[in-house]
Amino acid sequence: MKAPHIGTLQAGARGTIADVASVTVGHCTLDDGDVQTGVTVVRPHGGDVYRKKVPAAACVINGFGKSVGLVQVDELGVLETPIALTNTFGVGAVASGQIRSACEINEGIGRDWPSVNPLVFECNDGYLNDLQAFAVEEAHYREALSGCSKDFARGAVGAGRGMSCFELKGGIGSASRILDMGAHAYAIGALVLANFGRLPQLTIAGEAVGLALHAATQGQMKPEQGSIIMLLATDAPLDSRQLRRLAMRAAAGLARTGSVYGHGSGDIALAFSTDYTVPHDAAFIALPPLLPDARLDPLFQAAADSIEQAILDALFSAETVTGRDGHQRLSLTDALKIKP
Repeated sequence: MKAPHIGTLQAGARGTIADVASVTVGHCTLDDGDVQTGVTVVRPHGGDVYRKKVPAAACVINGFGKSVGLVQVDELGVLETPIALTNTFGVGAVASGQIRSACEINEGIGRDWPSVNPLVFECNDGYLNDLQAFAVEEAHYREALSGCSKDFARGAVGAGRGMSCFELKGGIGSASRILDMGAHAYAIGALVLANFGRLPQLTIAGEAVGLALHAATQGQMKPEQGSIIMLLATDAPLDSRQLRRLAMRAAAGLARTGSVYGHGSGDIALAFSTDYTVPHDAAFIALPPLLPDARLDPLFQAAADSIEQAILDALFSAETVTGRDGHQRLSLTDALKIKP
C-alpha cells in the first residue's frame, strides 16, 4: 500500500531528503525483545561539518523535548555536526559520540579551538522500548554515521524503530518536492521522526481515517504523549533567518495530518541549506546571492507538503512491531485491514 501524493508539486527522483544534493542518511537499528530503538544520522554533506558549517535554523512548535544543541544553533545559525536522532535516554551517549567523532578529525577542538556543538534530537519510544535499558551507545552513532548513503530505509528503522504515530507504528519518513523557479530549480527534502498523535485525529490527504480506525480497534481516547522531529533540507540559497521561516512551515504540514501539538508533544523543526558552507576559520565570509523573501512562498508550500508526505511515508513504510512487555503497535497497513 502506497501513501497518496500530497499537493501539486512534483517529487524528486528518490522521493526523499536525499534528493537534495550532498544529503545522506544512515541508521543503526536495535531490535531485541524489550529493546526496540536505534539511531538515525543525517549528513548535510560528506565533508567535515565542523570545518565547513552549514547554515541552519530551528523552530520549536511545542517544547516538550530534551534535545541537545538547539541553543547554539539559534544563536549562531549553523550546524557543525551531522544531525542525530535517537530516543530520550540515548541523547547523552549520542552527543558523546558526535563530540568524539569531531575531535578525531579536528584535534584542536576544546583545546586550541572552540568546542563543538553536538546536535541530537529525541522522541520517547518508551511504549515499545525499555528506556531504562540505556541500550543506545556511542558505537551506535558511529554505525549510523558510517552507513549514511543516498538510499536508506524508512519506517521502523534506526531511531524510528520503537516510535508510535497516531497510536499506530510510526518511525522514519521522508519526502521531497522540486521547485521550478524560472532560471533555477530547487529541491526541498523532508525527514521526520514521527512519534505523535491520537488515533481519532489521524487525517490522510484530508480524509478522517483515524475515526473509523479508532472505532474498529475499540480504542480509548488518550492524552498526547508523543513528539515529532521534522528536518527540512534545501539547495536553495537561504540564510539562517530565512531558514527559520522555512522551518516554521513544517507546522502546516504537521497540522494537516491531524496533530494539535498536544501538551506532552515535543514538536521541533530544523531547516538547513546545502547551497553554501561557512568556513570555520575564515577571516571574512562571502555569502552567495540569496533569494529575496518575496520569492519564498513556493518553498513554504514545498516545506508543508513534504512534511505532510514524510509523515504519511513513516506510517505507510512501518511494519507492526511488538516490544517491551508485549506492547504492540500495528502498522497502518495492518490496521486498515480491520477497518469495518
